[in-house]
Amino acid sequence: MNPMVVNAFPVGIVHVINSGNVESEGDLRMEPSVGLEFNSSDEARDFYGLYAMRVGFKIRTGQLYRSRRDGSVSSRRFVCSKEGFQLNSRTGCPAFIRVQRRDSGKWVIDQIQKDHNHELGLEGENNSPVLQQKPPVAPKSLVEVLRRPKVKLLGQIENGGSSPSGIINFKRQKRGGDGRQPLPEPYTGLEFNTANEAYEYYQSYAESVGFRVRIGQLFRSKNDGSITSRRFVCSKEGFQHPSRVGCGAFMRIKKKDSGSWMVDRLNKDHNHDLGEQTVYVNKFSTASKKFIEEETNGMVSMDLGEMNTGKLIKRSRESKIGTDWYPVLLEYFQTRQAEDTGFFYSVEVDNGSCRSVFWADGRSRYSCSQFGDVVILDTSYRKSNYVVPFATFVGVNHHKQPVLLGSALIANESKECFTWLFQTWFKAMSCCRPKSIIADQDMAIQQAITEVFPRAHHRFSSWQIRAKERENLRSMPIEFRYEYEKCIYESQTTVEFNTTWNSLVNKYNLKGNAWLQQMYDKRESWVPLYLRGKFFAGIPIGETVESFFGTQVNGQTPLREFIPRYEQGLEQCREDERKEDFNSFNLQSFSQTKEAIEEQCRRLYTFTIFKIFQDELLQSYSYIGIKTYEEGTICRYLVRRSGNENDKHAVTFSAVNLSVNCSCQMFEFEGVLCRHVLKVFKLLNIRELPSQYILPRWLRNAEYRILCGAESRVSSQELKTFMTWSLRETACKYVECGTTSVEKYKLAYEIMREGGKRLY
Repeated sequence: MNPMVVNAFPVGIVHVINSGNVESEGDLRMEPSVGLEFNSSDEARDFYGLYAMRVGFKIRTGQLYRSRRDGSVSSRRFVCSKEGFQLNSRTGCPAFIRVQRRDSGKWVIDQIQKDHNHELGLEGENNSPVLQQKPPVAPKSLVEVLRRPKVKLLGQIENGGSSPSGIINFKRQKRGGDGRQPLPEPYTGLEFNTANEAYEYYQSYAESVGFRVRIGQLFRSKNDGSITSRRFVCSKEGFQHPSRVGCGAFMRIKKKDSGSWMVDRLNKDHNHDLGEQTVYVNKFSTASKKFIEEETNGMVSMDLGEMNTGKLIKRSRESKIGTDWYPVLLEYFQTRQAEDTGFFYSVEVDNGSCRSVFWADGRSRYSCSQFGDVVILDTSYRKSNYVVPFATFVGVNHHKQPVLLGSALIANESKECFTWLFQTWFKAMSCCRPKSIIADQDMAIQQAITEVFPRAHHRFSSWQIRAKERENLRSMPIEFRYEYEKCIYESQTTVEFNTTWNSLVNKYNLKGNAWLQQMYDKRESWVPLYLRGKFFAGIPIGETVESFFGTQVNGQTPLREFIPRYEQGLEQCREDERKEDFNSFNLQSFSQTKEAIEEQCRRLYTFTIFKIFQDELLQSYSYIGIKTYEEGTICRYLVRRSGNENDKHAVTFSAVNLSVNCSCQMFEFEGVLCRHVLKVFKLLNIRELPSQYILPRWLRNAEYRILCGAESRVSSQELKTFMTWSLRETACKYVECGTTSVEKYKLAYEIMREGGKRLY
């Protein structure tokens, strides 16, 4: 007998014929069974979702499995929403179905478990859904894909079962108008079965009065982290957006010991006109806005927007991301999340429309704990016409290689958009606060950085500075351009710079030039003199930072090639990092002197950093140090190059805590001591670098050193993620070294076996 092929409709949207009878009702009532066949895995999920709705539970997408031959998805698991224990609401339910792809391209159920370890029907009311006409199909977007298996339609639960005495079951309430029973006014003490029912009620009340609702703050129990109360506010609450006027209207609900929710605080007064924003008129059904937590290591929650007869409500702000990108990215995110417990993603949603997208895998988040002190926001896609506004957060690792700290698609270049992006990155990276950020000069970016990272120093991107200079200086005389460059790059003090700049502006009668005035006002963000005293991990001033992905992934990359190129480019960069790690741990640099200070740094620093230090040490032999001042424990030296009176710097030393600083500010900028300080150390017979001048981020074992320091700064779950990645990277190094020969394999295996014995 041929297996039955099920053509399932999306959850909550079922086709009906004109008479109102269900078409192929037998299919909808079918029980899942081994051998049941589908045209696609999505159809299998839709079928299981309808079955779950009928029986009385919800589903989630579980693990997926890939073919070892070509990497394509070969099977998928769809599980009860209460599977696992990551959230308090989960009970470790074992119910699931697994579908496997056959050579024919069909998907067949090959494993199934119907038994649940919790009561059914509480959330779905165990009633057959009222079947609605299939609404017009909206353009496929991430909102639709996200909401499909997780959001029930209010119309599906009309005329449901009875509710406990004194508790409103909103699913049975009918709205006013057209002869129907009106909604009761909200009041303190009003009770609901669930928080979602309370939200649905307040949303419908708002519709009838003439305002819109947003989800406000939630509060959690200090004992077990469960949600104890929620606020629903007028959409005009706050001042974060120009359309908001600080409206004080809200309804707060509190969870009772019985499990029901009660209104405990309420304010009905608005400070704006009502009746202009009612947009929820709908002949068929209104989707409730669910409190959905996308499980990204417990780090992010997302509120999805309302749908109106299958169409997204018009977005209030323009987005430069094509709608066809969202479902592709979501599929990729879900795949990565199943493979990587530390994977994080977030989507900005505005009036039901998807906008900016941010994501970072566990390795990027772990790298940020090591190298998140300096961050580059690369938006170089804007240099030319682009297909997709792809941007990256990039750091500098202990080999001075670029390291990915997150990726994003940016909906537009507004302050709100960049503020969301920085805030999301901040959450994903366990509240890492960079010391310095290299990003474009745009006012929107400047304002967003000031708001989210007020203590970080914003350095303008060199490519944008150069572009602005070409645009504004081409009409200037050649003499002016020469003096302009000299003022910027040769000024040694702020007094010298200010004097030279003012003289230049006066000489060429440019006091009224708006661009020059703007650049002068922002001089601390781009003039080398002002940047030297800030830590930028040695990223050269005035040079364009290369894109992390090079030409492999950029604003011109088409959708069909984006994910494969992204994965390939990321793996190549991480392979380069692993090679440098291997070299630093297994190869020795040559000493050029017999100095104890050189041997100390040779043992501690990575190859790259040691070469920088060694060069400074060798250069110090060409300098002369003269003591110019001494009082108590403070000494000052003038250090100059032999035969060059112009190459000189002042070094101040304190014997109390062995602190030192040089006017060249190399240590402040790069984190490695300069030749001038090393010359003074030699004069003072200091044979080892003081510990405060050896930055952990430049060490061979930077991962271990920084991880130990993070123990008190992050949660236990985040610390576990960091430790997982640290051990994985270490294991990869063993594998790489152990597979170079049979002898090394035996040694590596023996080391790991003995280590395993000690561990267990």
